[in-house]
Amino acid sequence: MTLPENRIQTRSDLAWSITVGGIGVVAFAAFLVFAWYFAATLFLIFSGILLGVALNAMTHLLQRVIGGPHPLRLALVCVILAGLLGGVVFLGGSTIAQQANVLSNTLKSQLVNVKAFLEKHGVDTSYLELGSTTPAPANATTTSSDTAAPASSLAPRNLPSAGALASSGGAIVSQTLKLLLGTVSAVGNFFIVLFLGLTFAAQPSVYRKGLLHMAPVRHRANVTAVVDRIGDTLERWLIAQMITMAAVFLVTWIGLSVIGIQSSFILGIQAGLLAFIPTVGALIGGLIIVLASLASGWVAAASAFVLFLGVHALESYILTPIIQRQALDIPPATLFAFQILLGVVFGLWGLALALPLMAIVKVIIDFARQEEEKPQEFKVA
Repeated sequence: MTLPENRIQTRSDLAWSITVGGIGVVAFAAFLVFAWYFAATLFLIFSGILLGVALNAMTHLLQRVIGGPHPLRLALVCVILAGLLGGVVFLGGSTIAQQANVLSNTLKSQLVNVKAFLEKHGVDTSYLELGSTTPAPANATTTSSDTAAPASSLAPRNLPSAGALASSGGAIVSQTLKLLLGTVSAVGNFFIVLFLGLTFAAQPSVYRKGLLHMAPVRHRANVTAVVDRIGDTLERWLIAQMITMAAVFLVTWIGLSVIGIQSSFILGIQAGLLAFIPTVGALIGGLIIVLASLASGWVAAASAFVLFLGVHALESYILTPIIQRQALDIPPATLFAFQILLGVVFGLWGLALALPLMAIVKVIIDFARQEEEKPQEFKVA
């Protein structure tokens, strides 16, 4: 090939590289915009995938015990989980509802007490608006003498106007609609996650093959290895996480019952559920436990705080190193920073799903690093 032809080929390759790079940058920017505007939907789908992976992991554990086909084991797992949930609701539903109501009232009263304590010691609590309090009207002193007047003379003046009635009615309707829409959205999201989890767990191989067929043929082997590693990592982590959550629930429930804290069962449930969120969930659960224990006195609150420290130590220094060391190994500072970042950007969804998302990223990075080291090892050998 002559020199002019080489120059033409070089320019053509450079133009092609620039074009491909520009398309890649535009596609990545479009993906970021799409993920930003539809983050809630993407997190909802990812939650359904996690549920499917968890169900699939439990069916694999059941295979070691009884064997049998995958659909039969999945059906048995679903029946067991439904039976446990139904038993908890049937045997302790009224207790849970009663303790939840007591816990809500206790937390509200303790937050008011904490705010009053801070204000008494000169701390600005204007950012802690616990409720809307209606200030006294400016003309309250001028109209106080009218209270001694007959009720008949005051009745016409105290009747609300038509505009006030319409405004109050509109506010009531608006709040009711917000409550109904919020309830429908929460229930709808629950059933969406449940449906996605069941469909993914029913035919995992179908969705795996479909995902692999989307990859280019020359990269399909690497994509297969990454997908299998991600699935295996998430399965082991979810099993370990469920064991940790159950242990945190039992220890918290029994410990608070021994101390004599009201709503110990519901506090144990919330502590177990919040254990799904590493570090941040434990702090939130401990804060709720201490606030709820203040109603029983300082001794009970101090005992509950010691119990929280014991549960946190059990989770961080015993359960996590023993159960989750083989499942997922991420430095705590890195995980906490990633949690804060996703929590600030995406809210509760990002905070709750930060760990599994980071697990996926870690698997991809580790695989890419291993692929880069393979040629070097070959040359040394």
